[in-house]
Amino acid sequence: MKTEIDLIFENVSDQIDKSWEEEIGFLQKLCQFPSTLGNEAPIQHFIADFLEKELDLSVSKVIPDPEKLSSHPGYSEPEWTYDERPVVIGEYRAEGDKKGKSVIFQGHIDVVSPEPVSFWEHDPWGAEIVGNKMYGRGTADMKSGVAAMIFALKAVRDAGIKLSSNVIIKTVTEEECTGNGALSAIEEGFKADAALIPEPVLGQKGLIAQVGVIWVRVKVNGLGAHTEKADKAVNSIIESYKMINALLDYEKELNSQKRHKDFAEHPHPYNINIGKIHSGDWPSTVPSECTVEARVGFPPGVNPQDVKDNLKSYLLAAAEKDEWLSENPPEITFYGFHAEGFSIDPNQELFDVLNVAHMAVEEKPLEVGSFTATTDARFYNLYYDIPATCYGPTGEGLHAPNEWVDLDSVKRVTKTYAAFLLKWCGYSNVIIEK
Repeated sequence: MKTEIDLIFENVSDQIDKSWEEEIGFLQKLCQFPSTLGNEAPIQHFIADFLEKELDLSVSKVIPDPEKLSSHPGYSEPEWTYDERPVVIGEYRAEGDKKGKSVIFQGHIDVVSPEPVSFWEHDPWGAEIVGNKMYGRGTADMKSGVAAMIFALKAVRDAGIKLSSNVIIKTVTEEECTGNGALSAIEEGFKADAALIPEPVLGQKGLIAQVGVIWVRVKVNGLGAHTEKADKAVNSIIESYKMINALLDYEKELNSQKRHKDFAEHPHPYNINIGKIHSGDWPSTVPSECTVEARVGFPPGVNPQDVKDNLKSYLLAAAEKDEWLSENPPEITFYGFHAEGFSIDPNQELFDVLNVAHMAVEEKPLEVGSFTATTDARFYNLYYDIPATCYGPTGEGLHAPNEWVDLDSVKRVTKTYAAFLLKWCGYSNVIIEK
């Protein structure tokens, strides 16, 4: 025999089916905004208007303030301004006695560059649908999750259900480089009893651990000259190879150590990526300077500053072994990600309720896993005693050409989130006046 919550969820699930074309259109619109670093304002204003007009939420906009955030242990140093780049917060405020618990749904709207665009078979800003896949930059990472969390709450409201606790919808900036967008919203007081982030990192599994991440910049000086005297010059690009090799040696050392329990079965959890190299301005000129930028992963439970100090010492020690670099040591600096890893216990109410919601849609138990990169979930788990996990749609091509999201999974995640809202927040079956 079906329970009351089963019948109510069926009603909400039907509402999601009815509004599915609207949700797809909303997702396409999100994915057509080229919301790379520094270009997030248009999509944020679009989302703010939607939350206010279509969901009747109280909407706030927060601009991250580096001066206010700089003393926080989770703050990451940016090299750009936050002017006109808001974080958007929409609040559903429950009326009367709070019978359930409050929750934050948080998604990031910043995306990485789609370059080189020539590698794409579909327009990276076109949100083209082929079969059950939508192609484009940010379709999987993670605008589909943003659409799912918004339309889950919208379906509950459109079905005439009043939730018994507050829901906060956040769309944040800079998840891809600092996390300062998420941090600023929490520091402004937008908190709840738990947080769900619809990242695609594990698809429809719950996240229980992620690595820490820092960004490093290594500047190597050479001795420039006309190519005619190249044999007497020092090519900074060639000298930079030695620092790149040292970074890769450091990666081997990280992965040769005893693994953190949540990554014990992973063959290579701590990745160092050589992400950018810049040098030279003329083929016939020996370059005087070469800058290498890399991303460094490390185990949970390790202070990012300790990794920075250790890595800097390691690179300088490697430079000491080289004739040129020992006399002309590289300049090593850090910016962007200063992100600590985390590990949480899945034996808690957040995962229990997510499991119930997952089973209502997927008809099988929720699985959990670990992630070898970082997400904004770290802030809640590490600094605010707010349990947080990631659970989102499935797709491929994150940070790569031809990114796509499985639209069937987007609908299922929307329904899972709706089921979570009913169970976590509680409800009363009251028609909402519009």
